[in-house]
Amino acid sequence: MRAVDTATAAEPRRLSPQRRREQLTRAALRLFAARPPELVSVDDVARAAGVSRALLYRYFASMHELRMAGLRIVVDEVIAATTPPDEGPLLDQVRYALNAFLGSAQAYASAYVALLRTGSVIATAETDELVDSVRRHIVAMVAQRLGLTGPPAPMLELTMRGWFSVVEAASVEWLRTGGLPREQLESWLIDQLVAMLATTARHDPATAAALAEAVR
Repeated sequence: MRAVDTATAAEPRRLSPQRRREQLTRAALRLFAARPPELVSVDDVARAAGVSRALLYRYFASMHELRMAGLRIVVDEVIAATTPPDEGPLLDQVRYALNAFLGSAQAYASAYVALLRTGSVIATAETDELVDSVRRHIVAMVAQRLGLTGPPAPMLELTMRGWFSVVEAASVEWLRTGGLPREQLESWLIDQLVAMLATTARHDPATAAALAEAVR
C-alpha cells in the first residue's frame, strides 16, 4: 500500500485561492531551504505540495513569480524576527536582531546564499530590492534605538550599512563552510559593530552624542 504524505493529506482538497497560494509558496520554501532555488523546478514544487502542474500554474505564471512570492515571505519573517523589544541596552537589542537574522539565514540557507552570491542566476533588481529592505530595516532599527527621530547622519548610516555588509558576507561564508560556532560568529560580529561605531564617533559628533545618550 502506498504511503501518503501526511502534510499533504491534512490539507483539504478545496482551499480558498489565498490558502492555496500560501500552500504552494510554503512548499517551495521548504525546497528552497534544502537546495538553491534555481535547482527547484515546477514539478518539484507540485510534487511537494501534492498538486498538479496545471494547478500550480493557475496561481503562478512562472517559477520566477513563485520564487519571488517565497522570498517576500522570508523577508517579511526576517524583518519581523529582527525587531527587538523596545527595552534594554542598545547592544542587547542589536544582539537580539543579529541572532534572529542568523537563525533565518540558517533556516533558508540555500536560498539565502543564492540571493547574496555574486552572479547568482536568481538575483534580479526585484531580489536586490528585497534584500535591501532588510538592510534598511536594520539601519532604521539601530537609529531608532539610538533615539534619533529623523534619518541617521550620513556617517552613521554608512557605518551601519558597512557593518551589515560584513554580517552578510560572514554569514554566507559561515553557512558554506561552517568554520565557526554560531555563538562565536555572533560575538565577533557584535565586536565589529562596537569597533566601527567607536571609530565613527571619533569622526562624527552627531554619532558620538547619540551613542553617549544610548549608553546612559
